[in-house]
Amino acid sequence: STITQQTIRLARKNQPRSYWEKLKELILATRLEVRYSKKKILQLYSSYAPFGGNVVGLEAASWRYFGIPSAQLSWAESATLAVLPNAPAVVHLDKNRATLLQKRNQLLEKLHQKGEIDAETLRLATLEPLPDAPHILPRHANHLLERLHLAYPGESLNSTIDFQLQDHNNKAVSRHMEQWSANGVNNAAVLVIHIPTRQVVSYVGNAKTEKEHHSEVDIIPANRSTGSLLKPMLYASMLDAGELLPEQILPDIPTFYGSYNPRNFDKNYRGVVNADEALYRSLNVPSVRMLKTHGVNRFQQELNRFGLTNINKTAHYYGLSLILGGAESSLWDLCKVYTSMSSTLTHYSESDGHYFSNEWVDPKLLLRDNYDKGRVVKQFPEVSAASIWQMSQALTEVKRPFEEQTLNYFTAPKRIAWKTGTSFGHRDAWAIGWNQDYLVGVWVGNADGEGRPGLTGLKTAAPLLFDVFRKVPNANWYEAPYEELFPAETCSESGFLAGPNCLDTKELLVGEMCLTSEPCPYHEIVLLTSDGNHRIGEGCATGNIPMAKNYFVLPAAMEWYYKQNNPTYKSLPSLYPGCLSSADENNMSLIYPRPNSEVILPKDLDGEKEKLVMRLAHKKPSTEVFWYVDDEFMGSTTDIHEMEVQPEVGKHLITIVDSYGDEVTCLLTVG
Repeated sequence: STITQQTIRLARKNQPRSYWEKLKELILATRLEVRYSKKKILQLYSSYAPFGGNVVGLEAASWRYFGIPSAQLSWAESATLAVLPNAPAVVHLDKNRATLLQKRNQLLEKLHQKGEIDAETLRLATLEPLPDAPHILPRHANHLLERLHLAYPGESLNSTIDFQLQDHNNKAVSRHMEQWSANGVNNAAVLVIHIPTRQVVSYVGNAKTEKEHHSEVDIIPANRSTGSLLKPMLYASMLDAGELLPEQILPDIPTFYGSYNPRNFDKNYRGVVNADEALYRSLNVPSVRMLKTHGVNRFQQELNRFGLTNINKTAHYYGLSLILGGAESSLWDLCKVYTSMSSTLTHYSESDGHYFSNEWVDPKLLLRDNYDKGRVVKQFPEVSAASIWQMSQALTEVKRPFEEQTLNYFTAPKRIAWKTGTSFGHRDAWAIGWNQDYLVGVWVGNADGEGRPGLTGLKTAAPLLFDVFRKVPNANWYEAPYEELFPAETCSESGFLAGPNCLDTKELLVGEMCLTSEPCPYHEIVLLTSDGNHRIGEGCATGNIPMAKNYFVLPAAMEWYYKQNNPTYKSLPSLYPGCLSSADENNMSLIYPRPNSEVILPKDLDGEKEKLVMRLAHKKPSTEVFWYVDDEFMGSTTDIHEMEVQPEVGKHLITIVDSYGDEVTCLLTVG
């Protein structure tokens, strides 16, 4: 029974003994001898030999019995392992230890006789006791080990993991898990990528928790609701298309698309908000409006090109909720996208304005897999360096979690861009951050999908993100891609390109397509009476010389919410008595219901249909407003313009008239 024959027997999964099987083994053993050296055959045998219990392979046995890699074994430890495969079911550390010790010492004596070890080494080696209880096998990256085992069964591999960083992150997850577990949160994952090499330097697939909490599940490749993590991608795509400027104001008011009514996380509205602020504050209403402008189908195709191939259902299936977590992706794929964006920006600056074909690739798990950025291409493959830079700049402004140590730590030397996300029902908490060299991705939640109160990206995932960044080396911030940035005169108040009526302007660096976007629509020249107290409208006779004044004018609904947060905003003066407002002037805006919409009134606990609450914004809230449904007077309001009605099923005409004679109508279908 030679080592070669034993290797063949192991390779054939220990088939039942028979003359026919023995003949096969002899033939295969001969072929193995011809093809490989004795050293290689011994290596194959030691990799698959049984060492007692369920321990297979020399390296596993070395860790299991002595807690060290095989290269660090002593003579006595090596001899112990060498004799174990002879009869692993009969003689091992838990059974017939005296026989095992005798066999070990006999082997050491043979080594001495052959001159491999001297007498003193023999004496010291025979004095070493056998190990007692087996060691727990190292579990520094057990989920990665299983992933690699499935992909490369039986191979000896060198991973890209940085041991010190991996150890730090394992401990960091355990520390935070002590806090989360009190709230019934049991799982977490961390992925760290060295961007220049694309190497995964830390892979924590799940927290070290009880098996009943699915600790064996590798969260990193698992698909989960994306929360708000797609918002930066939409922001960059719209910048590329010239549909958005970084500081352009967006409506942040109650919004209805049919029965879909997106709301901000804080349940507040700001009237208008700059695009970059909407991004770093992760406001839902402006984001949904942005997606409506850009197009769901178009954005989904862009996400697929980015590498989020699991978002593969129809655009109609996702709808506008796509931007708020209506789709699922994995921590692996999301980190891949932001790593690729960061790399694109860095390579563009380093190469004096060139793009490369191989930016959008999977991260590397093995040292043997080198990253090649590919050939130079004429145009940006997915998204431009200018848009990535502007998006990253905006995300450095994100308000940090309220932890004093974290706030003190993340000062200028560790500038990072980062984004959090929270899925519907508080099931998934995300945080992804990056700089020029490193990307860190964090997911926290329950593997079984159970939501928990307070489980948010900002409160739960972000503190762990910063904890990981403490161990990550410092990195420089990106250079601005000046070859793709052009100076543009923008309106200071609206962020649009400056129009003819914009007096206060500023210069902003924008992408080329942004130079063709529309000019500011919110400034206009208004004629006032000489004292400035009234506007002069159509058919006016004021008896004095009018004066012209420039005003920043928002539509009624936007103005109503904007004034609540910006008391310095100046509304247009009221019309001079007897003047008529222009036909296109909009002093009122119906917030809910929206024109040509359909609403379904649910029943309360008593079986009665609930009332419909109509809401109106008026530029002059103190103005009296009169409400009609199908020409039937419902009542009037001042200051707070809300009216409860209970219309029958069918179509209805809502008419609202103010004391100035301005009118708003809305056709409504009640189901």
